[in-house]
Amino acid sequence: MTSPESGMRRPGGRTARVRAAVLKAAEDALVEVGFAGLDLGDVARRAEVGRTTVYRRWGSVSALLADLLTDMAEQSLPRTRTGSLHEDLRAVARLIRRTLADPRQGALFRAVLVAATCDAAAAEALHRFYRVRVAEWAPCVAEAVERGELPPGTDPEEVIRAVSAPLYYRMLTTPDPLDEATADRAAAAAEAAAKTGAFG
Repeated sequence: MTSPESGMRRPGGRTARVRAAVLKAAEDALVEVGFAGLDLGDVARRAEVGRTTVYRRWGSVSALLADLLTDMAEQSLPRTRTGSLHEDLRAVARLIRRTLADPRQGALFRAVLVAATCDAAAAEALHRFYRVRVAEWAPCVAEAVERGELPPGTDPEEVIRAVSAPLYYRMLTTPDPLDEATADRAAAAAEAAAKTGAFG
């Protein structure tokens, strides 16, 4: 989920370099010490930029986390288009699995989820991130409705959430590995439920 999407515009020059360095440092800190240990001064040190620059631009760890999630959403991989609901949902599930199973990305998402449980600004930033991601993938379900693969009135966003929910639940509640078979089962279960009209 970290390849740039086409068409994104970013500020150039030193501003872009500073932002990239600080966000990378914030990621490193979240992976290593979690949200509770996130400190703007430490992030500035890791990024090798002035503390005043970080405090002036972001002001709080919540604002920094919000910007990090915005950047992650902007750089997320665009959805795959296969022309088949089954293959599209499997692609969604496998992308999520790769992200959550990745040692760095998985640790980062766990830290962000913890932050969202105790910080309102972090929670809102997380909600915005997932609104972007769900909206990116929902058209594959809408297209399946148009093709007659799913009942009219199926809620595309609910189907996408049904694909991802078992993967997050497994990551958060068990030590079991997230493999492709798990991802494929999540996609198949959501597809089967959608075909019965469960998400109408």
